[in-house]
Amino acid sequence: MKIYEYKDRKNLSGRKIQFARKRLGLSQENLAVRLQTEGVSLERDSLSRIETGSRFVADYELKAFAKVLEVPVDWLLDENDSFNSKI
Repeated sequence: MKIYEYKDRKNLSGRKIQFARKRLGLSQENLAVRLQTEGVSLERDSLSRIETGSRFVADYELKAFAKVLEVPVDWLLDENDSFNSKI
């Protein structure tokens, strides 16, 4: 199986997920618990890999991240590194 990367990362959203998580004052463990309430089970190490760009993010995970982190999905997918725009 070929592993695909874009600009040396496996996702576009990891940096913004980390930014939004910290903006809300959440630890990775707290975020994992909140995601579970949305039906998405992720361990803290998986969240770490998402934030560093070394793990893919499924579409249903992205939707849950947006809801829990109170940001639009399109902001998470925006390649622009301007973290404060649109949130």
